[in-house]
Amino acid sequence: MGESGTALALIQLGAVLFGLGVLGRIAAKIGMSPIPLYLIGGLVFGTGGLIELRHADDFLHLASEIGVVLLLLLLGLEYSAAELVTGMRRSWPAGLLDIVLNATPGVLVAVALGWGTTGAIAMAGVTYISSSGIVAKVLNDLGRLGNRETPAILSILVFEDLAMAGYLPVLTAVLAGVGLVAGLQTLAIALGAVTAVLVVALRFGRQVSAVLASKDREVFLLKVLGAALLVAGVASAVQVSAAVGAFLLGIAVSDATARDATKILEPLRDLFAALFFVLFGLSTDPASIPPVLLWAVLLAVVTTATKVATGWWAAKRGGATPLGRVRAGTALVAHGEFSIVIAGLAVGAGAVPDEFAALATTYVLLMAMLGPIAARVAEPVVRIVKGQPPVPKSEVGE
Repeated sequence: MGESGTALALIQLGAVLFGLGVLGRIAAKIGMSPIPLYLIGGLVFGTGGLIELRHADDFLHLASEIGVVLLLLLLGLEYSAAELVTGMRRSWPAGLLDIVLNATPGVLVAVALGWGTTGAIAMAGVTYISSSGIVAKVLNDLGRLGNRETPAILSILVFEDLAMAGYLPVLTAVLAGVGLVAGLQTLAIALGAVTAVLVVALRFGRQVSAVLASKDREVFLLKVLGAALLVAGVASAVQVSAAVGAFLLGIAVSDATARDATKILEPLRDLFAALFFVLFGLSTDPASIPPVLLWAVLLAVVTTATKVATGWWAAKRGGATPLGRVRAGTALVAHGEFSIVIAGLAVGAGAVPDEFAALATTYVLLMAMLGPIAARVAEPVVRIVKGQPPVPKSEVGE
């Protein structure tokens, strides 16, 4: 790349980053997740959009890969191995119901559109997993972290995250076109890795954390980020998925080291994850959205109902009131980062048709916006229907 090419790449990248800052500010003002706006920004400046960004492509592709790694690393840092084991024991019935109710619509739509087994497996993941980031933010914003139904919500999110550790290697194998035996081997390696990491984290979590820990912020950042990229690269090389490798590393780090790593890596995650969402939007032609719009709306309606049913049942088992069950169900509606991660893997492998990206983008746009709205309005609507007065501020969170 010559000097003029470098200049254009810097100008385009600077414009993208500044634009993302503006979109993030707008999202914060209106109280919604910035993910839909990032996707829309990518649609505007990508293939078939108003302006095509060609000179910053190489950086954006690598940045998007780092974004996926950081998303999964910080997700793993949120949980200790003990919490994951306890969560699995407590939530597996609701977790299995969640898979059946919410993966099935994606499979059926993919089959109806003729996308074959690969498209069906990928679309199942897109419709299955809720956005833990959006859900956590909504619960915090609405003051519901102490509610009786919240443990049921969090248990389902933990189950979904662990399910991804098994699902992503299967998806990677399918996308690579390997045979059944090779696919089963990949899954066995992934499950073995998950088991090994949980054992190591339970018994030697302090030692693992001590290797990465440092009082010097610069050294700490370099060690944690370097370890994450190294583990992700090795995992990818053995067909386990870079995302799973990063997630497992996050689980292995515990206590104060995990909290410090989260604090220092959050800005990097937000930066690179935003570029990941933009790149996915860039790869989607806006002209391909209208033909799949009705399918996206249908999926949004169906999976909103199935997520509400999942949350209702899980919260009922936890002893929540009917109003709490409604809150739990609507809290799970939002989809976001991990649905796009799954779609990005499928599109990047070239194993699905162009319409897949359009459908996934449109669906996530709808669910990322609908989820927070549903969580906010569900309780007031139920109270109005039942003729009950609004909840007093002093009772919020009970």
